[in-house]
Amino acid sequence: MIRNTRMALCICLLLTTGAWAHVGVHPSVHDTVAGALERFKGQFSPEELANLTLEQSLGALTEDERHILGSEHITFRVNTPVEVFVIKDVRLKDEPFWLRESGFKSTALRIQVGKREFDVWKKAFDEGAVGLGVNSLSGAGEHYFVGLRPQDAAAALTVTEIYPGGHTLGKLDEGAMPYADEDNTITSLPAELKGLVLLRGLDERADAGKIVNVFRLTSYPSSATPDHVVLTWSGDPQTTQTIQWRTNASAAKGAVAYLKKSDHDRFTPKSPTVVAAETQRLETPDVVNDPVVNRHTAVLSGLEPGTTYVYAVGDGTDEGWSALTEFTTAPAGDEPFSFIYMGDAQNGLERWGSLVHNAFRSRPDAAFYIMAGDLVNRGGERDDWDLFFENAQGVFDRRQVVPAIGNHECQGGEPKLYLDHFALPKEGPEGIAPERAYAVRYSNALLLVLDSNLPAESQAAWAEQQLADSKATWKFVVYHHPAYSSAANRDNSGVLDIWTPIFDKYHVDLALQGHDHAYLRTYPMKNKQRVSSPAEGTIYIVSVSGQKFYEQAPHDYTEVGMTNTATYQVLDIQISRDRMVYRAYDLEGKLRDEFVIEK
Repeated sequence: MIRNTRMALCICLLLTTGAWAHVGVHPSVHDTVAGALERFKGQFSPEELANLTLEQSLGALTEDERHILGSEHITFRVNTPVEVFVIKDVRLKDEPFWLRESGFKSTALRIQVGKREFDVWKKAFDEGAVGLGVNSLSGAGEHYFVGLRPQDAAAALTVTEIYPGGHTLGKLDEGAMPYADEDNTITSLPAELKGLVLLRGLDERADAGKIVNVFRLTSYPSSATPDHVVLTWSGDPQTTQTIQWRTNASAAKGAVAYLKKSDHDRFTPKSPTVVAAETQRLETPDVVNDPVVNRHTAVLSGLEPGTTYVYAVGDGTDEGWSALTEFTTAPAGDEPFSFIYMGDAQNGLERWGSLVHNAFRSRPDAAFYIMAGDLVNRGGERDDWDLFFENAQGVFDRRQVVPAIGNHECQGGEPKLYLDHFALPKEGPEGIAPERAYAVRYSNALLLVLDSNLPAESQAAWAEQQLADSKATWKFVVYHHPAYSSAANRDNSGVLDIWTPIFDKYHVDLALQGHDHAYLRTYPMKNKQRVSSPAEGTIYIVSVSGQKFYEQAPHDYTEVGMTNTATYQVLDIQISRDRMVYRAYDLEGKLRDEFVIEK
């Protein structure tokens, strides 16, 4: 007990005095990884880069790189000889590479953190500097954390000069948090490790040493010819149209030529209006067979409501135009219309492409498409976006897309490539990045798109103001994480507790959601209770349009549920009786669900 008391006192002193702040100069793991990856590009072909194994990557490192990656990820000093216990994710198997190389020995000990199991490696160190390496070269697994014990049981251990400074100290015990940046706790711990000094990991640094599975090949590299054209609205749908497309870097500028379809007579066509595009260079060095593309964005303004236009995109030269296609602006007043809503595409994008094209062939009258997040599986990797847009060609260049951000768009922490690929309204909530939440008004409907990856309270006041100010007959909200989950243990308390009372107050008709990968339609809900009719409450939908499916849990709020079924939903808004007809269809076009709301 005396030893543990003294150890706790030392830890307390370190924590209160800030003694863990790093000092001195340390070789940069980040720069070492970046330098190695850049050198690999000169050593291997694009195909070899995309298929590098752990062994090949490790063998290609220089001696200095191996040393830095094996000893400079976490460093600290101890005032007495210690035993260092590295506690690592069992899924890493032979990683980190430096454990065996530097003399760590595997023990039979296991630690449980939540549902994750960790094994324990041990090595003795003298008094002085201790250096530990990166978590893994593959970027896999949870970050390791560390236990420290004096070799002399009577010695008081102090730990100083911890680098980087975010790695904090604590006490190894059940209920302790092994990470400085996460709330996970240790749920099971061998008795012989209890009471050790805990050096917490930083899970955000788990892939700091990643050099494997970094490089990718896109199956659809860009060229000088425009492709992956997508229609969105960044302004008024009645009078503007935003058009985006990509080329390779050789096409340094872009333009759109357009005119009303009624003026496009094949014998005496009128001259089109030409609008210059804004061109953005998009660099994705990990896509080794197509690392740079140009994204071109043009906003057409001064258009007539309820009018069909034909257009082409290109570089502005006579020979540089794409084939003609068309779009239609929103009606000036309250007119009947239809739209299509889809949940997660994410996986199996080729099959999802078939679903999108089937929907377009079945309902060419649908005015636009709503996507409720997780459009792709790997939102931080451009080759996945290439696959998405390739399979949407012929549809999203003819019908506008109204997308929401899912968690998979936030791969790496921020939805950068999502925001690069879609030009959307910037007039959203204060305090969050533009285009993450926005509103679209179409005919007699309000489409309120929210970002459920962000704290619900960050958009609550803005969402309430949008709904309070709206005189729309129909109010639809679109976001990714469902208020009422389809799968088990997938509740989203922020959405349920903060947003649904606002939906109740202003009578939102439908909440169009994704995330759970099993189709769900709730009863009309208000105040978290089932009510008797849609006139009294909101119906919450969960849809999946891709090929990844979850099991569905029984819920008392479920009116219709189904699993292992990709669907698209058609919503027909009829004006004469303020009537909405909702239908859900599967990939084969079979009707799987329907209901009607009359105001």
